[in-house]
Amino acid sequence: VQLQASGGGLVQAGGSLRLSCAASKRIFSNNALGWFRQAPGKERGFVASITYSGGVTNYADSVEGRFTISRDNSKNTVYLQMNSLNPEDTAIYYCAARRTLRVPTINPYDYDYWGQGTKVTVSS
Repeated sequence: VQLQASGGGLVQAGGSLRLSCAASKRIFSNNALGWFRQAPGKERGFVASITYSGGVTNYADSVEGRFTISRDNSKNTVYLQMNSLNPEDTAIYYCAARRTLRVPTINPYDYDYWGQGTKVTVSS
């Protein structure tokens, strides 16, 4: 397994969760990373991304100001801190990585490696 996501669960509206995604060193050190999510009956959509240096982040409008993506290169782990959750955030969350030295994008088809997903359910 090259990407392993964890941290999902059930939370009430207004609550917080932190997702983690541990990656193998081979696909982490120089790779842009992203978080995507897929709600039932919907396509997989962009949530957040981060460059391999961690210097530049990007967010979907729907999560801007509530979610924070970060990475710890010493632990080969990327995080998604999710605050002020609402029921519309309910989805399976996936972490993904691009090939070495590629810039992050919002298009899931640009990503080459995927984790198995972790389910987030926000109750009203």
